[in-house]
Amino acid sequence: MTSGKLAEQPRTPGVSQTDVVVQGIRQMIIDGLLRPGDRLPIEKDLAAALGVSRNPLREGVRALSMMGVLETRQGDGTYVTKLDPSMLLAPMGFVVDLHDGTGTTHLHSVRRILETEAAAWAAQRVGVEELEAAAELLRHNEAELALDEPNHETVIENDIAFHRIIAEAAGNPVLTALIDALGGRTMRDRLRRSIAQPGADETAHREHLSILAALTAHDPDRARTRMSAHLFTVEDYLLERSVVNPSTE
Repeated sequence: MTSGKLAEQPRTPGVSQTDVVVQGIRQMIIDGLLRPGDRLPIEKDLAAALGVSRNPLREGVRALSMMGVLETRQGDGTYVTKLDPSMLLAPMGFVVDLHDGTGTTHLHSVRRILETEAAAWAAQRVGVEELEAAAELLRHNEAELALDEPNHETVIENDIAFHRIIAEAAGNPVLTALIDALGGRTMRDRLRRSIAQPGADETAHREHLSILAALTAHDPDRARTRMSAHLFTVEDYLLERSVVNPSTE
């Protein structure tokens, strides 16, 4: 942390002391008073700077630790984390997982918007090793689908890994974290479709091969278009399902 006496942070009327701590430390990070990897001041000084007592200070620090902003090291104090997007956006995945079925189609629409652009970016940046890793996953799925009774969970797990390679190849950690945050809820819907809709896995596999071909050709327009068409098939399934059984959506 930067040297010098801590300046007292402004107070917002009607805000709980715990929220004052969360907002105050957040502002310190924004202002550059605390940087990634910095150790927080001792409780006495930080509590005085924030104008709170020690109990709400500890509650606020605990809340920020759960958000991935701070980490407490036993016997060594509390530090600002690296503020990695994957950690900071992880709680969003928890919120998505708790979301009831009424907004499922909306989640998939957001996923399509994000992954469509991720595919276009990936097409311009993807390397040989990433392409081979993606191709290997598709070879595994092809072998699985050739079985009399393919394991749908294995197919979907490989599906998710394939999409993750593309998201990471896009080279934008925030975009990757957002796509991962949507993974829990959308995986359940994809697995449901895999089991309930005959030929869904085979269709998805052909679409994945088409996406991989666009990535291999480093063609962002084709990658974008093919990813969008692929993800629309899941949305179409959910819309049809909601018409047949409105209570599920």
